[in-house]
Amino acid sequence: MDDGTTLWDEFKKGVITENALLKLMVGLCSALAVSNRLENGIFMGIAATFVLVCSNILIALIRERIPYQIRIPIFIIIIASFVTVVDLVMKAYVPVVYERLGVWIPLIVVNCMILARAEGYASKNSVAYAAVDGLGIGVGYTLVLLVMGFVRELLGTGKIILFEKTIVSLGPFNPPLIFVMFPGAFLTFGIMMALLNRYESRKKQ
Repeated sequence: MDDGTTLWDEFKKGVITENALLKLMVGLCSALAVSNRLENGIFMGIAATFVLVCSNILIALIRERIPYQIRIPIFIIIIASFVTVVDLVMKAYVPVVYERLGVWIPLIVVNCMILARAEGYASKNSVAYAAVDGLGIGVGYTLVLLVMGFVRELLGTGKIILFEKTIVSLGPFNPPLIFVMFPGAFLTFGIMMALLNRYESRKKQ
């Protein structure tokens, strides 16, 4: 980057000002679908971040050798290769979570967030900046999943279960099941967007 942007600035941009979900509004389908449990958010976030960072690095490394006319198919092949690694590792080591996430792990290949960073950033910048961009976007995506997963699971079930252990419990509580359903996903996401916009508007005053 020749505009004076530091690696730390690039990382913060991906986490906050260009947050994939709350700002860029990409990758929403998978986020809304899997965020009914905190544990789902952890593993989906790690998987997406791994694919983002690794694909960004590889694309930045070979960007000058990729023919412009076939760049998108090449990007997809690179992304698909790392998604395959994630898919096989999760299937082997965390089969219960893998079963819950289901088709959303293979569908990382066509996640707009990852392809957009490959086309819009990694293919135009150095390896270091591409790696930090992927990490920032991935961390921002993961944080939103964690907050949504925590809120939806706690309010929708009355407890938080992590690695088969209850870590938070509301005790005697009649949970509104809407929070673990799709309407609850939209409601939680909408509230998060509203809070972020409110914070930014007050910050500018």
